[in-house]
Amino acid sequence: MDITVVGRNAEISSRLRDYVEDKAVKVEQFDPRVQRVEVEVTHERNPRQADTAERVEITVVSKGPVIRAEASSSDRFAAFDIAMGKLTERLRRARDRKKDHRRYTVAAPSEDLQAAPVLDEPAIHDTDDAPIEDSPSAPTEPGVAVEAQLGDSPVIVRQKLHEAKPMTVDEALYQMELVGHPFYLFIEKASKQPCAVYHRHGWTYGVIRLDAQVL
Repeated sequence: MDITVVGRNAEISSRLRDYVEDKAVKVEQFDPRVQRVEVEVTHERNPRQADTAERVEITVVSKGPVIRAEASSSDRFAAFDIAMGKLTERLRRARDRKKDHRRYTVAAPSEDLQAAPVLDEPAIHDTDDAPIEDSPSAPTEPGVAVEAQLGDSPVIVRQKLHEAKPMTVDEALYQMELVGHPFYLFIEKASKQPCAVYHRHGWTYGVIRLDAQVL
């Protein structure tokens, strides 16, 4: 199993690297098929965000589903421990999935999603006046994040290309729970439509489907 530790706006000390590697080896206890564990440490330079300046994202890549967890704190060691706790719970859930058959209630898209506020993401409006070169180029290498500035604006767009294996709605809901996101994009196996599942409330979920038409 490979363990990689990288920093964004952050230098990775040998002490932190040793700490991460010592804790990350425990992942194999939950998933013997794990191939690598990727740990990304990000430092937020804004002094107003000092309490959450250190963000740690852990990604487990194995022959099974990708499992991810992240957390923020004023201390990167604490952020790692919190993220590791979340990851451990998701690894345990993945291991026990065959024993735990939960039924999901899928609802049609409603005003719940439209009214939900978008947090920590700058608004980007698509207008006819925007020059073509202001549209960031799409990444070509799966799993590698690419950041680009949107024209002369302060907006930074971060993109990542993911391989899309067709799956059922139930599988997409399971994947969403493992990565800890409120939504999950996927290609629906039966219809071949681009879809997104999202969490509404309780054990209720929604599905948005796109009727992709080539113009």
